[in-house]
Formats: sequence, structure tokens, C-alpha cells
Amino acid sequence: MMTQNPSIVAGLPPTVLTVSELNRSVAGLLQRTFPLLTVRGELSNFTRASSGHWYFSLKDAQAQVRAVMFKGRAQWVDWVPRDGERVEIRATVTMYEPRGEFQLSVESMRRAGVGDLYAEFIRLKEKLAAEGLFAPEQKKPLPRYPRRVGVMTSPQAAALRDVLSTLARRAPHLPVVLYPVPVQGAPAASALCSMLKTIQQRAEIDVLLVVRGGGSIEDLWAFNDEDLARQLAASSIPVITGIGHETDFTLADFAASQRAATPTAAAELCCLALREIQQQCTTSQRQLQLSWERQCQQWQQRLDGYQRELGQISRVTERWRWRLQAYQQRLPAALTVPYQRQQFRLQRFQEYWQRVPGPQSQRQALQTLTARWQAAIEAGWQRHQQRLQQQEQALTLLNPQHILRRGYVLVYDDRGRLITTAAAAQGEAHLQLQFADNTLAVRVQQQSAS
Repeated sequence: MMTQNPSIVAGLPPTVLTVSELNRSVAGLLQRTFPLLTVRGELSNFTRASSGHWYFSLKDAQAQVRAVMFKGRAQWVDWVPRDGERVEIRATVTMYEPRGEFQLSVESMRRAGVGDLYAEFIRLKEKLAAEGLFAPEQKKPLPRYPRRVGVMTSPQAAALRDVLSTLARRAPHLPVVLYPVPVQGAPAASALCSMLKTIQQRAEIDVLLVVRGGGSIEDLWAFNDEDLARQLAASSIPVITGIGHETDFTLADFAASQRAATPTAAAELCCLALREIQQQCTTSQRQLQLSWERQCQQWQQRLDGYQRELGQISRVTERWRWRLQAYQQRLPAALTVPYQRQQFRLQRFQEYWQRVPGPQSQRQALQTLTARWQAAIEAGWQRHQQRLQQQEQALTLLNPQHILRRGYVLVYDDRGRLITTAAAAQGEAHLQLQFADNTLAVRVQQQSAS
């Protein structure tokens, strides 16, 4: 039976209500009709606002209702609610008048068991963990300097815009490859697995970002697929996940090489910022320059030492040359005069014995003595010749010309002065290079500092 407006029945003009008056009347009606009551259901879309208030949905298999728990009530809950948990709440039925939305105002909350999806998530997580899929040693190390980054997400997702804007700001030089897939709904899990196989076959990226915005446990359920988790764990390409908000965890997060709290954080983890790379290059260049300068200084010190040793060898060689010249001048006189003197004495002795008659035995003894004397003189002459040859060989080894045959070069300016340092060659346009076999004249075209 239809109830008519009392004003129409009485013949009076109908009462006209504003939207605010209507919502206020409905809110008062709900509060009068429904006292404080207890409701059981599963948490979904749980959000903690910066103000400290909690906003969530309470649902069962057939329906759901919005709920709010203000900071003054929420502070007495000694645990952190999560999507998928079953709870019992004490609440009043109210209406949020600005939007005309029916909701529950929660006074208290307690656990009532774990939701079906959350229980399945825990079961799969424990199963895969027992198989070692989440072990740290199974994680692929992230490349320090990737050459190309892949992003697997929906082209319409806000997470994609966050990732692209972050990479454009931090690493504008880095190419990005998009692999479009649905990230929500029944076909999402199989699409994600199929795309991941394609990415492995193409092997065109160095690191893969799997990202999606926040949502309820139902919205994120595609990333709790067991096959997807196994493929992520076995991937030859390092994978970074940025799925949902900081409090959202999926099996894909545990199987990936690294988990990021948000899609933006995933983009920051995949590569160094261009500014950081430039700073590292600058630091490495400075260190290389300092190392090169130290090495050049060490080489210069060694060269100075070789030059000092070469100068000492030259002085020793010069002294031996002088001594050899003196020996060459003295040797003829030293050998000839004693030899002549002995020859003269021998002749006088022979003449004396020829004049003195004597037995044949004395004459033979004289001949023997003469032969021995001549042999001694010849042996002494040979010894002097051998010593002279040995001294000539030693002098040859110390001769600068012999050192030049080993690859060294003497450098002279155009006035014939010996140049021993690079600084002494500054400003010289023509130089003379003395090799072991010849001398070359060179023209200096360019001078560079070491």
C-alpha cells in the first residue's frame, strides 16, 4: 500500500526539503533506529590517514559497508589491522552528510579470525618459503649501471606515470621499454606470467620493474599467483617490485630480486641518478689524474737516477781512457828498454864467453841459460800483451758508444751542448740526436707537459 505525503492528503502544499535537510533527517533516523551494535566481517581497503583516522570497508560474501574509526578510538587498538583479516566491531550506523554515504562509526575493534584470501596468501607464502624461493642467496644482484630498463604494468596505471616521471628526472639518458599487461582482474595473473616469459626470451633489458598502484587484497591478488612467484624467482633478469603502498605485501614482492615500497621507490632503486654518475666520474677522473702524476714523478726520479749513474759511468770511462793512453805511451818504453838492456848484457856476456876459452860443458850451459833468458823475456812480453788486451776490453764495455748501442740516445742542442732534462729542452727548435751509428737532426714541432 503506497503512503501519500500528509500535506497532499490534507490539501496543503507539499513540504520541500533541501539535500542537507534530507541527509540530516536520514542520519537522525538511522541513529534512532539502530543502537550500538556488533558487526562481523572481513577488512578491505584499509587506510590510515595522516590525521590518525582509519578508513576501511567491512565485507562478507554478499555485501560490504564503509566504516570509519576516528583517532580517539583507534589509539586503543593494540594491533595494526590488515586487509583480509576478520574482525568484530562495535559501531553505530551513521551517514556522512556531505556525500550522503551510509557508513559505520566504529567504537572498538577486535580480531575474529583471518579472511579466506589472507589465509590463502599465508598458505602459499609458507609453501614457497619452505621450497627456498624467497632465500636471499636466490636473489639476482641489481646492475649498478643498467643500459635499458623495462616496466611491466598497465599503460593506464598511475604507477606508470610515477615511474616515467622519476626516471626522466633522475636518469634521462636511460631508455625505457614498456610491457603492457592488465594488473587487476581474473586474467591478470596469466597475462603477467605470459609477458614475463616474453621478456625472458627477448632479453633486451638489464632490469625489470613490476609496478602497480595501491588497492585492496582483491585488487592485488593477481600478484599472489603461485606461477608468477615461481617465474619471478627463476628470472635471469633482476626484478624490482613496487606494488601498492608501503604496507602492501604480495608473493611477487617476496620472490623478486628486491622490493620497493612504492612504484616511485622502485624507479629510484633501479639506477643511479645522472648527477651521482657524473660525480663518480669526476671523482674517478681526479683520482686517475693524481695517480698518473704520482707515477710520472716516480718515473722522473728513476730517470734522474739513471742520468746520474750514466754520468758516473762516463767519468769512470774517461778516467780509464786516460790511464789506457798513459799505458799505451809508457808500454813501449817499459817493454823495449828492459829488453834492449838485457839484449845488450846478453851480447856482452856472449862476447865475453867467446873470448874466454873453456870446456865444452860451460859453453853448453851458456847456451841453455841464453835460451831460458830469451824464453822468459818472450813470456813477459806476452803477459804484458794479455793485460793490455784485458784493459782494452774493460774500457770498451764502459765506452759511452757501447752504451748507445743498447738503445740510449744523447741529445744536444744546436750549439752542441748536452741536454739532460726535459726542462733544458724548452724553447729549443732544433735538436741533435746521437745514436750509436749516426747522428740525426730533428725539429721540435710540439712540446707537452708531462
